[in-house]
Amino acid sequence: MARTGTLEIARISVRGVVQGVGFRPFVYQLATKYGLTGWVCNTSEDVKIEVEGDRDTLEQFLWELQAQAPPLSRIESITTTYHPPIGYKKFQIRHSIAQGGKYQLVSPDIATCQVCLKELLDTNDRRYRYPFTNCTSCGPRFTIIKDIPYDRPKTTMHSFQMCHECQREYDDPKNRRFHAQPNACPVCGPQLFLTDSSGNPVTCSDTITTASHLLKSGKIIAVKGLGGFLLACDATNETAVNLLRQRKRRPFKPFAIMVKDIEEVQKHCFVSEKEKELLLSPKAPIVLMPWKQESSVCREVAPNLKYLGVMLPYTPLHHLLLTELKLPLVMTSGNISEEPIAKDNEEALRRLSQLADYFLIHNRDVYARYDDSVVFVERNAPQLIRRARGYAPYHIRLPFKAKQILACGAELKNTFCLTRDEYAFVSQHIGDMENMETLEHFTNTIELYQKLFRIKPQIIAHDSHPEYLSTKYAWELAAKDPKIKLVPVQHHHAHVVSCMVDNNLSPPAIGVAFDGTGFGSDGHIWGGEFLVVDYTHFERLGHLEYLPLPGGTVAIQKPYRTVISYIATLLGERILTSNLTFLKDINRLEMELILRQIKTKLNSPLTSSMGRLFDAVSALIGIRGRIDYEGQAAIELEMAVHDDRDSNNIESYPYSIAGRNGVNIVLLRELFSAIIEDLTHSVSPSNISTKFHNTIARIVTEMCQLIARKTGINQVVLSGGVFQNRLLLRKIATFLETAGFKVFTHRQVPSNDGGISLGQVVIAHFAS
Repeated sequence: MARTGTLEIARISVRGVVQGVGFRPFVYQLATKYGLTGWVCNTSEDVKIEVEGDRDTLEQFLWELQAQAPPLSRIESITTTYHPPIGYKKFQIRHSIAQGGKYQLVSPDIATCQVCLKELLDTNDRRYRYPFTNCTSCGPRFTIIKDIPYDRPKTTMHSFQMCHECQREYDDPKNRRFHAQPNACPVCGPQLFLTDSSGNPVTCSDTITTASHLLKSGKIIAVKGLGGFLLACDATNETAVNLLRQRKRRPFKPFAIMVKDIEEVQKHCFVSEKEKELLLSPKAPIVLMPWKQESSVCREVAPNLKYLGVMLPYTPLHHLLLTELKLPLVMTSGNISEEPIAKDNEEALRRLSQLADYFLIHNRDVYARYDDSVVFVERNAPQLIRRARGYAPYHIRLPFKAKQILACGAELKNTFCLTRDEYAFVSQHIGDMENMETLEHFTNTIELYQKLFRIKPQIIAHDSHPEYLSTKYAWELAAKDPKIKLVPVQHHHAHVVSCMVDNNLSPPAIGVAFDGTGFGSDGHIWGGEFLVVDYTHFERLGHLEYLPLPGGTVAIQKPYRTVISYIATLLGERILTSNLTFLKDINRLEMELILRQIKTKLNSPLTSSMGRLFDAVSALIGIRGRIDYEGQAAIELEMAVHDDRDSNNIESYPYSIAGRNGVNIVLLRELFSAIIEDLTHSVSPSNISTKFHNTIARIVTEMCQLIARKTGINQVVLSGGVFQNRLLLRKIATFLETAGFKVFTHRQVPSNDGGISLGQVVIAHFAS
């Protein structure tokens, strides 16, 4: 394009996720299109651009810079100043500039794009069947970055020197691999290897074909992915799946599967347009969808469940395996239950040798552990269960400029959060903080985020529970540095604020916080809470009545103990001598010990937990008296409803609400009495579960109406792990909206404890 008019220079700073997403090549091509001269480069803070041309052309360039930016970029801001011309002769990409103390937003790893996939399967392409094919639009990002600015020497690709052909692509502004930092090919890039469980190489002519044959024969293979190892087996092979369960010590907790393409997904699940969109997105998460009866995936993959977690291949290696196999694969985290995912080759061989028969490994190092993200769709909106690959470390925009704060999160489903400027960086899923391996993962990942985003927190928020490992970690940091300010945050306050910030919602709000366990400010175990919340304070205006939990955590693992306690406390011990089916397997001596614990209050903390109420009802009606994984009893209670989309059954159980010192208490005596009455009349578990879910929706609506009359607030925030129950979420939201409330649910972080760290940083900011 010819230049006309007076020449000027536009000096432009672009901030956001603009490195590792093809932004510099895009700028180069755009400048060339408009005949502009100057340069573009990455810095530790932004992408800097100087373009020289006439004002009209520069303004057109600026408009297209934002309107046509690469699809994987996220522009946060563009600032422009105009200056006299210098007389640039051409446009060029300059070397990156490292700046002390400056930081750049970082892209998550991105699923293989369609152009790379076409190359991968093209027999005439030089990258045919090369399992590390990528470009500026796809491939590893966060898991290989050691530091910023994002250049190859600061990634785990630094040891692979590009061959002549790859270097030519990298240097060619017209090539889609122009400045693609992980660029590689079979000649110069990472290589794939197959070993046995002892790490001995398996001699074969084609690694993928051999691995596929092994999987078809029922073997379990540990496959190195983007953020660590996954354990794979044939999802249609009952024997293989049960063997994996036995080795992984995971008798019931559901596995996810990976299938070749969207057409294959539809053979196994009912797929909505929103679910299809998620599956095919660059994030490529595991999506929980209704499971078809005719699916060939064996029921042992997700015992007693109606939903199946499915993902599509998101790396070239996965695509090659699934194309060769033509079978759905179980793809589950490479770990023994509750440990973090294994990421390094030697570590995987050490930790997983008793789980896997073979290892499909490669020599590109993983810098950051990274689990698969898990999502479900309800009310046509995605709800995160686990936020990791494809989502982290994308920032969450704050409605204020934050101090530099670290929030240490909760004990279960831990994430941490760091803040700087208008950004909250919620980590990928860390896991349950119940062992030293997970604590080490937590510590190392905090150090990585602090380095990437140049954050040195002087304020540390933590859960108010004194026994959480995350709390103790916060105390240890503060003990080393007297300048650090510690801010303890009540668990359910953090839940509600997390959802408020997630929705950019101005306080105050009515917060409904339902979960299994949270340390209350009165020393009891909370979890069925109705709060009025702003960013600094909360007022507890309602909750489920307190009931004893005999054995504490033992009762969580054995819900029959909870229901024995609830019935004895609410209705009297005599009811426990009646013909209740769930009691048939309870030893009389154990029953007496439980009742004695309740009477003497020995290790029987009081709880208002909604999660424990779901557990108790599940055990009472004979669905699940002992659990293998967190939430199992409640999940199977939800699954007991034959058709959770059928709203015809609007029956519910009685309950009452009593006002005590300005707080409304939900009393449960009538509820349990009515359920027992239904059991004596052989009412089905499905009908009881439906009526129970309806009852909870009624309770929430009535409690919110009472609070609204007192406060005038009509916006209701739903948070806590119980809201992963999609049937309950749908019913409560519908009831509340019918009653005139504005209802807000999570969008960017999970409703479970994986979202708490976001609430903690906000509360700590305003408390400091």
